[in-house]
Amino acid sequence: MRIIPYDERYKEQMLTMIKEARLALGLSPDIRDDLYDIKSNYLDNGDIFLLAAEEDGTVAVCLGYSRIGRTNEAFLHRFYVKASRKHQGIGTALLNTVETIMKGNGITISRVHLGEPKEQWFESYLFYPKNGYEEYESRYMIKHL
Repeated sequence: MRIIPYDERYKEQMLTMIKEARLALGLSPDIRDDLYDIKSNYLDNGDIFLLAAEEDGTVAVCLGYSRIGRTNEAFLHRFYVKASRKHQGIGTALLNTVETIMKGNGITISRVHLGEPKEQWFESYLFYPKNGYEEYESRYMIKHL
């Protein structure tokens, strides 16, 4: 597994992986608009969007962040893991890489907005606390990096 910066050549694979991941969670396969233009919505703003890809280039995980204005805080966005690759440490490795990049860019507070109902997003509500995040408001978690 390789962690790589987002590149347009992976766009269709990433979108397919996200649709499959959403369906595996019992969600609609609808994809948020920002994912159709990673460059404009993340990279051009100085934010980050990373992928974890298999050796053959198949996208298995994605995660990005957006800095909150001119603060030292950022929100994590669009963390999806291919259903067949869950519980193998790949998501944690990508999260750790993103957090390291955040710290290197002067971000000391990471926030995440979680879906609801909690029962449907139970994996997220379990995953983030295992990685040092604490709930500070309903559906929101924070970690001081």
